[in-house]
Amino acid sequence: MLGPTVLEPLTVDWAAAQGVEIAVLRLDLIDPLLSGNKWFKLRLHLEGSRQRGCTGLISLGGPHSNHLHALAAAGQRLGLSTVGLLRGHETSTPTIIDLRRFGMHLHWLGYGGYRERHQADFWGAWQARYPRYHCVPEGGGGLEGALGCAMLVEQVEGALPAFGWQAFDAWWLAAGTGTTMAGLVIGERATGRLVYGALAGPGAHRGGDQVAQLLREAGVSTDRYEMLEASGKGFGRFDRRLAQFIFDIEEQTRLPLEPVYTAKALLALRQHVEAGRFEPGARVVFVHTGGLQGRRAAEPLLRQLRRRHC
Repeated sequence: MLGPTVLEPLTVDWAAAQGVEIAVLRLDLIDPLLSGNKWFKLRLHLEGSRQRGCTGLISLGGPHSNHLHALAAAGQRLGLSTVGLLRGHETSTPTIIDLRRFGMHLHWLGYGGYRERHQADFWGAWQARYPRYHCVPEGGGGLEGALGCAMLVEQVEGALPAFGWQAFDAWWLAAGTGTTMAGLVIGERATGRLVYGALAGPGAHRGGDQVAQLLREAGVSTDRYEMLEASGKGFGRFDRRLAQFIFDIEEQTRLPLEPVYTAKALLALRQHVEAGRFEPGARVVFVHTGGLQGRRAAEPLLRQLRRRHC
């Protein structure tokens, strides 16, 4: 059973100086393992696998993948076997250790083999090898993933009165594959609220193209979204500025961040707030997409970068 929808105020001087209010949608708090946007992206995939009588789930990701982490945990809870197709060569990370503990069977594809995932015939051999497994796109994507995320709009609207807002002006979130962003745009198709996606994922995800494709598949025509660059030094790469920003935010607000997606998205929000993107009085919902489990491998480097900064 997932926890309740939690909105928390983000009280920071850079927003207050511009007269902008920020609420954080704490998806990282909904479940200790299926946290963040992962449950919403997986929800319809899991329902579909059950309806089709599938015995397992198969998907792909990197050695720190939040998606595979959530998929393996969901499979363990629901009694479904899981298979992970991994980028690169065999290694050990905190995430990989968890995947094995959750019972996921791993295949390492190398880098060239992983790039083949976009080929039309990629899934054929794996479906032959695991014939009753439901193939979940990278990151929990696809239209099923986006439609699962659309329900976030209704959940936030239901939580607004208790938070003290009657309305808000825009969404802001990290974008990788663009699935969650597309879901919000689908959910907002009748309201006109803007959805901003801070592109923190690798270029191979083609987030902008993916959002447009998912909206076409959903039959939604709108231009009420914008994608903004937020990858910094590159996907999964950190510098002293980002490390210091993470620790400053945590000390000031107690909001935990991870450096691959949420920290880069929030840093981008700060930059755009300070640049005057939002009018005074604007209210923005920042989506904390979870992924904190992935910070474990990054923690030593973050602390080392911070010491250098100090």
